[in-house]
Amino acid sequence: MAHSNLPDGLHLDTLAVRTAVERSQYGENSEALYLTSGYVQSSAASSAARFAMEEEGFTYSRVGNPTVSSMEMRLAALEGTEAAIATSSGMSAVLLLGMALLKAGDHVICSQSVFGSVIPMFSREFAKFGVETTFVPQTDLAAWKAAVRPTTKLLFAETPTNPLTEVCDIQALADIAHNAGAFLAVDNCFATPVLQRPVRMGADFIIHSGTKFLDGQGRVMAGAICCTQKQRDEVFLPVIRTAGMVLAPFNAWVLLKGMETLAIRVKAQSASTLAVAQWLETQPQVARVFYPGLASHAQHELAMRQQSGCGGAVLSFEVKAADADAARKNAFHVLDSMQVLSLCTNLGDTKTLAAHPASTSHGRLTEVQRQAAGIGQGLIRVAVGLEYLDDITADLARGLNTL
Repeated sequence: MAHSNLPDGLHLDTLAVRTAVERSQYGENSEALYLTSGYVQSSAASSAARFAMEEEGFTYSRVGNPTVSSMEMRLAALEGTEAAIATSSGMSAVLLLGMALLKAGDHVICSQSVFGSVIPMFSREFAKFGVETTFVPQTDLAAWKAAVRPTTKLLFAETPTNPLTEVCDIQALADIAHNAGAFLAVDNCFATPVLQRPVRMGADFIIHSGTKFLDGQGRVMAGAICCTQKQRDEVFLPVIRTAGMVLAPFNAWVLLKGMETLAIRVKAQSASTLAVAQWLETQPQVARVFYPGLASHAQHELAMRQQSGCGGAVLSFEVKAADADAARKNAFHVLDSMQVLSLCTNLGDTKTLAAHPASTSHGRLTEVQRQAAGIGQGLIRVAVGLEYLDDITADLARGLNTL
């Protein structure tokens, strides 16, 4: 498979625009979109060699596609890994991770504050096949260490978490994992490689929901695992070519275009998010604001070190209320009062999106699981977009000022 002929030492901003497979004979400047399921082979012998993985070349788009390869190469270049493997969604990347690494009898340690769908993936779906998972507080290193067993194979964390923006010490978790002979997987969806490159802090696998910031405009579903070339070819590819949770070429092409503007979007949206977070802290109807860029955040200093001095483009806040029922009612009122922002559970969009995690992304969890994750009924998550800052705060104020 043809690869990019870029020189070494290029800046991340250049890699985000230039990394791709070689141009076709037509010399296209914008990467080509190869909408094909199969590929014509030059000979039966070459076809046999390619299907046996003895010769480079495309055979069938469940195994590889030039547009998908370009997207994988570009993301790997941004994350600083040797390779990446693309999947149909962020959750399918987690599924691929588990299917490729785990077997009956293996043990996983997972943050209890991860995205709502990840918890049942480990506790219910993988448990069907004999994999046991221990959930621990995101920021309690002693709890991570205490959970280690001889059968521990994987530690899984996201940082910052969705939606409370808790930050874990990546290097410390990597040390715990490696001392136990296990791997560390880090979901880097919130920070993106623009703000944080977990592989530099010891992470083995980087998980992405490309649906979020990599796309950047809320158009397509996509996911990926960043890893070494050997892991891609020998650990993940054999599973994905059988199980088929592959990324469609069109979706890969959309992500290629999205990554070209990733840095400028993330930086601009992060600046606005900090301003919104600071404004929310001054509102009398707000009980608490969760954002790593604020000095009030419990892991503020760690976040500033790990995330290039920036808090990212997602925050959450709790509205004041007397009890859980009142909190839910007040949160719904704020969301229903919006006239500009979108009531939508995605994030990483150019449009500002607000949602109620307890009834959406974490709605399938039990109340005990939600409480363990700190997801209260008064919590609202805001993924800040590119609208004019005062219009964002004014729209939130419509509901806050009328509680």
